Amino acid sequence: MEKSLTETKEKRLVALSSVFAAILLTVFKLIVGILTGSLGILSEALHSGLDLVAAIMTFFAVKIADKPADEEHQYGHGKVENISALFETFLLLITCVWIIYEAVNRLTSGHTDIIVNSWSFIVIATAIVVDFTRSRALMKYAKKYNSSALEADALHFSTDILSSFVVLLGLFGAFLGYNSIDTIAGLIVAVIVIFISYKLGKKSVDSLVDKSPANLKSKILLLAQQMPQIHNVHNIRSRESGSTILIDLIIEINSDLSVSEGHSIADNFEAIITKEYPNSDINIHIEPFAK
Repeated sequence: MEKSLTETKEKRLVALSSVFAAILLTVFKLIVGILTGSLGILSEALHSGLDLVAAIMTFFAVKIADKPADEEHQYGHGKVENISALFETFLLLITCVWIIYEAVNRLTSGHTDIIVNSWSFIVIATAIVVDFTRSRALMKYAKKYNSSALEADALHFSTDILSSFVVLLGLFGAFLGYNSIDTIAGLIVAVIVIFISYKLGKKSVDSLVDKSPANLKSKILLLAQQMPQIHNVHNIRSRESGSTILIDLIIEINSDLSVSEGHSIADNFEAIITKEYPNSDINIHIEPFAK
């Protein structure tokens, strides 16, 4: 199933905009984090830095995944999106390891002194606004085109929103003289990231091991009821490859129908399924109905 020019263009554009957003946030957070010594802001800078790597990966993953099938990749290149999403999970977990290590080191050593000024709050407020805008845009197109790579990128920015709010609370605590709160905020960020990483990683692995999309079989059986010419539907198999769902199934029709009539029924049923699952590649086999 070849992608439309509109889909390809929109996916690449939203992915590229995320790259620029990640560059802006990474540089801004890193500068302020170094100047203030805030673990919360530094952890956010590292998180955004990995988001930048992930955003670049997403851009190229979307570009490659939308290439049409060829002789060596007869089912297309959609799995590249799933691999990209899984790799982003590992990047998120690396973030957690560093944050937890640094937080424990600061709490055990007692070195939690940081400088809290207006820039500390400005950088976090800016991050929240940018992350909110980016996550909404990415999720919009992720749902529109069933893109796992864009969804992974959206989750990255959504995670940043949650963690930024936690860091903001930590900065308020440090401003009031409780510097350890900033370090604790960094630990909470790590916990949030681990949770998001688990969900993202599980979904990526499910796609890579060809787990069938939830409720697809029952939905197809329900759709078959719209066509009285189809007596039975069986051997329904499905799997995801990036934004495309590959579906194979067998339908049983009256044996006295001609070949062209059978194909017409299959084509009509394919159109019904495609309406429910727009990004799908459907293969229907026809068998005579055993009366």
